[in-house]
Amino acid sequence: SAVLFSLFPGTDVGVAGGSANKEHAAAVTHVTAQPLLLTPEPWNLLVTQTPAKEKAKEGETVVLNCRLNSPQHPSLAGLMVKWYKEDEKGQMDLLEKNVTILPNNSRIFMSGDLSQGDVSLIILNVTTSDHGIYFCEVTLPDGKVVTGDGTKLRIRRALGLFGIEESVGTIIGVVAAGIGGIVVLIIVLTPQLRKCILCMRQESSQ
Repeated sequence: SAVLFSLFPGTDVGVAGGSANKEHAAAVTHVTAQPLLLTPEPWNLLVTQTPAKEKAKEGETVVLNCRLNSPQHPSLAGLMVKWYKEDEKGQMDLLEKNVTILPNNSRIFMSGDLSQGDVSLIILNVTTSDHGIYFCEVTLPDGKVVTGDGTKLRIRRALGLFGIEESVGTIIGVVAAGIGGIVVLIIVLTPQLRKCILCMRQESSQ
């Protein structure tokens, strides 16, 4: 009976120890798996638009640069890109879910490689109606929206038969400056003219 008595406690301890080890292992597995399943790593996306201001003249092609950068996610292929323009008429959407949404318009489209973070916008054959501030907006898989600071686009109108690019205001300024110069010349030369006239009178009288 002494032999039996000594075996039972050993068996009990062994069983208890085994069950404790199993519980501990389960707890470790549960803790390590939980962050992967319930809390995916959040996106930290940077949307950069350069330059802040862009100028072009009618008929040219314009590229509005927009770059995406996310240190945690090297591949950006799953993102949804939108471009819209703001001007005195309000907001107009140009591109949604990476595709142009303007009817019958093949002038405006996205260029570059989204997977490499390039979601620049190309505008072909720009007109004066294309002026405004263009915004690049990105929707992340978790629904978060990140928007760039915007690029202000100014269009210069081509004037005259010889492609004069100056605005009417500039031309008026040049003409006014020219007239001003002539007035100054007259004022400076008037005393000299008077002297000459007097000289001529004196000579004729002699």
